Amino acid sequence: MRKSILKSLKPDIIVEMLEMALAFENWNKVMERADMLYQCVQSIHEEREEYRSKGLPLAYIHTERPLVYYYGFSHLMRGMAHRKMGQVDQARACIDQYADLGWMEDLDEVGMQVVQEFRHKAQVNRYALEIEAGQVQLLEEFVNFLLEHPEEWLVGLKVITEAAVRHRWQIDRFLHVFEDQMLGDGTEMNSSNNDDMYHYCYQRALYEQWMGRPQEAVEFILQAIRLAHKLGMDRYVIRCIALLESLRGEATAEQLGRYRAFMKGIGQERI
Repeated sequence: MRKSILKSLKPDIIVEMLEMALAFENWNKVMERADMLYQCVQSIHEEREEYRSKGLPLAYIHTERPLVYYYGFSHLMRGMAHRKMGQVDQARACIDQYADLGWMEDLDEVGMQVVQEFRHKAQVNRYALEIEAGQVQLLEEFVNFLLEHPEEWLVGLKVITEAAVRHRWQIDRFLHVFEDQMLGDGTEMNSSNNDDMYHYCYQRALYEQWMGRPQEAVEFILQAIRLAHKLGMDRYVIRCIALLESLRGEATAEQLGRYRAFMKGIGQERI
């Protein structure tokens, strides 16, 4: 992309475009926009370096976050796209990129905090990538890591349950660890990220179905369908309905009653 075009773009606008592509799980578009973001911030960085070398005042470009954030986010999103497309080696290379962003000069305290945050994301995503690829021997280590970082529980459980469904692993003992932890300190698993919660509940429903516990599966799919509706993602709702209908014959009357009430509510909203 030509520099003249890059200069007309703003990193925060590209981030919004990236997040939209991510919401629709359009991985080719995520890759394309991640590359666009990288080229944009690289152009800004090179221009600043040129001005600095000539002793000129730096050109002012307003961004909501430090420049280092956009470098990290572009590699993070590219890595996620590679991961979702099953390109494990390329995803590993992207993780290496955002794991080490300290090379940027003149990082202030906020910038250094961003570097640390991406280093932490890299650690989480390395585990996720390898576990999704079938490295069952890392489960115990990952669970211990999650127990030290409760803020990552939801993301971690989503990864573990999805891998268990894919590779047919029995993970009850790991799930019980988190349930016991939550009961022990009186907290509930909660998250401001409804998207992560949706994916966890949906994958957990698939896991419970595979384990031969259909009523537990229905409970999780009922949670997932509410979250999908809250997110405004019709394709998630349709996916949930299809799974629940496949379990209808083994659901309790009370569960089916809640399902009918929910569907009736959706219907009334659209009148």
